Amino acid sequence: MSITIPRGTQDILPGQVETWQLIEEKARQLCNVYQYQEIRTPVFEHTDLFSRGVGDTTDIVTKEMYTFEDRGGRSLTLRPEGTASTVRAYVEKKMFGNADQPVKLFYMGPMFRYERPQAGRYRQFVQFGVEALGSNDPAIDAEVISLAMTLYREMGLKKLKLILNSLGDKESRKDHRDALISHFKPRIGEFCSDCQTRLEKNPLRILDCKKDRDHELMKSAPSIVEYLNEESRAYFEKVKEYLRQLDIPFEVDPNLVRGLDYYNHTAFEIMSDAEGFGAITTLCGGGRYNGLVEELGGPETPGIGFAFSIERFIAALEAEKIELPVKREIDIYLVSLGDKAKDYTVGMLQQLRKEGISAERDYLNRKLKAQFKAADRLNTKFVAVLGEDELDKGVINLKNMATGDQKEVELASFVKTFKELQR
Repeated sequence: MSITIPRGTQDILPGQVETWQLIEEKARQLCNVYQYQEIRTPVFEHTDLFSRGVGDTTDIVTKEMYTFEDRGGRSLTLRPEGTASTVRAYVEKKMFGNADQPVKLFYMGPMFRYERPQAGRYRQFVQFGVEALGSNDPAIDAEVISLAMTLYREMGLKKLKLILNSLGDKESRKDHRDALISHFKPRIGEFCSDCQTRLEKNPLRILDCKKDRDHELMKSAPSIVEYLNEESRAYFEKVKEYLRQLDIPFEVDPNLVRGLDYYNHTAFEIMSDAEGFGAITTLCGGGRYNGLVEELGGPETPGIGFAFSIERFIAALEAEKIELPVKREIDIYLVSLGDKAKDYTVGMLQQLRKEGISAERDYLNRKLKAQFKAADRLNTKFVAVLGEDELDKGVINLKNMATGDQKEVELASFVKTFKELQR
């Protein structure tokens, strides 16, 4: 019986992986410009980290995590997202004591969620995210949003929409929470079991429910905007003011929520308006979480971040029919005729590669024409032809594949000559 790939995963093959590399390289470059440093955390963590760090009422924790017991009986979970692990490392390694504050981090790597596979969504997916820890300045909120929008724009996406909301501070959140409980409680029996569980634990999560989103009480639910105190309103106005300065258009949606208790103030999503992108239009989600560090055992520390999957990024590029400048090519292909010439190209190939020149040769004993075809498929810039006669004379024929120009080059100085030609 043949073994196939597990459902919800994918192989990223040569010809596809170059697109991923371009996106990853651009993300790293941009993080360097914005002064975010890379952090790498384990692929699995103690389950309790995600129960506390993501929230025990979320779909991620209740339905989607890959959890298992190791041989010591410890409950471990493949990471479903990157924020909890990043904040755990921040607390455990006492990064709050760093001289340079805020601590600005980014991560990129595989995450795992057991959900229904669909276009652009997988059970193993690659997530890129940033976290800024240690500042209450609304300017850092605008910076984080700017980084995400800049990355999308510079990769060519145009049909983007930024949705913004404020969840207020602790006081505002508490008043809104009480209002939501009073609103839903009399008819909570009409809602799904998940919503009934969330009513007392985290009523804000009811507004995220997909099953009951058309219920009449959803439409009339009290909005967080009605409960923002003066300080929260002022904070939100500053964020919007900075986004205008950065020339980033946005829409305010009072129904946008981040369902975890420690989220406050700024919440945002970036969506794709591209035709054919799909029913789920969200590309990126983020927000401010001023209680997460304390929840994981650290000192009172504000934070804000975002995350997106590279799979969704690529789906958006495809929906807008954007082709990234991915071009596989090599500097030189060595064509050999005869056993002596073939043997000689082994050492020559290594000399070229030592000089940083991308080079290849034939390994299938193909005839001259077939070797040239192989060179064409690799988009080689130059082909060097070495036969028995050339070897005896101490020369090699070099052909520029773009112009068709050919010339003889001394074998003894070939690598040096070719390197100068490359310059």
